[in-house]
Amino acid sequence: MSLNHSPETQIKLIARVPSITGRELPEWFQAIDNGPAFLRCEERANWLADEHGLTHGYAAAIVLEHERRRRHHFF
Repeated sequence: MSLNHSPETQIKLIARVPSITGRELPEWFQAIDNGPAFLRCEERANWLADEHGLTHGYAAAIVLEHERRRRHHFF
């Protein structure tokens, strides 16, 4: 599974996360923070998809957004 979406696809996926998943991004970010301590983003995305029944596209988008906001202190 690739974690590389185009910027346009990433924006569209993130915008749809709440309506598709029923959970807001901060809830997903908390799940990632409270989940297993994986080193790689791909491992986190696989865990998120498997544990919460997300498609890998949405799981990857959530993980990438989590990383982006964490790097830039947007929490």
